[in-house]
Amino acid sequence: MSNESTMAPQEGVLAINTPVRLHHGGTLDSLRIGWSLAGEAGQPVVLALGGISASRQVFDPAGGRNGWWHEIVGPGKALDTQRVAVLGMDYIGASGTSTGPAAGGSFPGISSYDQADAILRVLDHLGIAKLAAIVGASYGGMVALAFGERYPQRVERLIVISAADQPHPMATAWRSVQRNIARLGLACGCSTQALELARALAMSTYRSPEEFAARFRAAPQMTGDRPVFPVEEYLAARGRDYAARTRPESFICLSESIDLHQVNATRIPVRTEVVAVREDQLVPIADMRALTARLPDARLHEFSSLLGHDAFLKEAEQLRAVLALVYPGESP
Repeated sequence: MSNESTMAPQEGVLAINTPVRLHHGGTLDSLRIGWSLAGEAGQPVVLALGGISASRQVFDPAGGRNGWWHEIVGPGKALDTQRVAVLGMDYIGASGTSTGPAAGGSFPGISSYDQADAILRVLDHLGIAKLAAIVGASYGGMVALAFGERYPQRVERLIVISAADQPHPMATAWRSVQRNIARLGLACGCSTQALELARALAMSTYRSPEEFAARFRAAPQMTGDRPVFPVEEYLAARGRDYAARTRPESFICLSESIDLHQVNATRIPVRTEVVAVREDQLVPIADMRALTARLPDARLHEFSSLLGHDAFLKEAEQLRAVLALVYPGESP
């Protein structure tokens, strides 16, 4: 393979035209699962899964900034696509090509186990007998754990970043407020503005207090008759970006899925690298250490980052060594 590029990805949508029973008791009349695979024939395949805003477009094979993990994944990057093929998926319930809630419609509860079942369907469809690894961050780490419990024979290694076997109650508290803001917006006919506000609130939990202190100490600027604070402008911009590409119903569905997540770590025999960020407010370091202790075959990798929960998106050098474990011939 060229040292400068990765072949254009294959993309598709797998259609299941029979009813699909879900973990929490609901049923989908049919199911669509969007996927993307970039790499060459014969390469080990790594599935990359991110937070609830991630999609099947993991990186830009042309080397640009498209893709939710473009700073980490690509030719010569921390997860080197010259050495592995990368599979991405759209989550069930999201606003991508997979089945999700329609505007104004209801949708059954989705479990991390349901996402694991969808992964299995895609692997069978593509003829992938066994993944070299699942690298899952945030919600993606939860899904990786669910897959490792249900289908351990189909994956060689899990790399779980900033995700535990169950959510922390404080994080659930923050997300429940965000969901209620989004629900209020739907009820009042201002769903876009409410989703922007819910996302802004979420962004305040993704980074560390120290990072906000370093970035947003400047004095406010007067706009009309009120002050506008630098952090306020940042949060508002992130809210607008998110609401432009996400339906509020999808946000509510997948946010709930995070808080419904519960796996039995003692029943996950797959070799697991647990990656924890000490400044993560959403997944405290104590929860990551406890997860490592419960897993039968796991190692804990800790690092510090002012980016907190968002560290997995940008801390390439901090992640490089553990991500290298997915390559053939690396240490077990």
